[in-house]
Amino acid sequence: MGNLLVPFKKFLSNKNTVTILGVLLGIVVLYFGYTWRINSSVSPVKIPYANTTLIQGTKITEDVVSYTEVPKDLLNNMSNVQTNINQIVGQLVSFDAKIPVNSYFFSESLISEDEMPDSIFSNIPDGYTIFSLKVDNHSTYANSIFPDDTIDLYIYTQYGDRDAGEEEKPLFGRFITSIQVLAVKDGKGQNVFRNKDDIGDPEELLFAVPEDLFLLLNKAIKLGVEITPVPRNQSYSEHAGATEVTNDFLEQIILEQTYQIPGECTDLTQC
Repeated sequence: MGNLLVPFKKFLSNKNTVTILGVLLGIVVLYFGYTWRINSSVSPVKIPYANTTLIQGTKITEDVVSYTEVPKDLLNNMSNVQTNINQIVGQLVSFDAKIPVNSYFFSESLISEDEMPDSIFSNIPDGYTIFSLKVDNHSTYANSIFPDDTIDLYIYTQYGDRDAGEEEKPLFGRFITSIQVLAVKDGKGQNVFRNKDDIGDPEELLFAVPEDLFLLLNKAIKLGVEITPVPRNQSYSEHAGATEVTNDFLEQIILEQTYQIPGECTDLTQC
């Protein structure tokens, strides 16, 4: 038996043999190490995503979360993506964010209920003012007007040229076009869509308007003019034009019945 091991011992004692074996061992280690790293990088990882569009203030529940698989290496370049469902469910969509359908949950788009402010006043343009329009379920088309929708405002009043002795008649027409809804609030000042399982009753629509429109709309309300919100289709919101008065005749009716304060500033960016 000992004689059988002599050639093997001589083989191992040869420096060239040891070198060759070392190189081969190194190649094997590198191969398996490389293969392990590649498999680890491309092995799929389950990641949550939104299966519906979530607007600001929406509380995230399990039923709006679905899962997909992505290569693990992809997440190395997306450190702000939340992968833990426990850090997603129960959170709110941040006041300055919107999570589109099929989008991942990014940490900056999520906020706790305690951290959630009322954000509508924080991002309005310079020179603009918040205008509140009283509404109800009927005037919002069964609560079908949503934040970020672009709609039109129509007015109704009784009008007749008194100087010409005309009898007053009903007057109804489009007054302002392409005005964006900032928020839909209930009687407690909460976003009616804050909780999709318990949608509130709308009591006011909030808009951001320049000072001249703010004054005009409030003058109309003080005169008893009815202002009616009219929603349009999605394309109208996506290709919204300028927010402006569309009918000079209707504007003039309101201005003729109200007093213009001397020196009143109608452009807050110039005041």
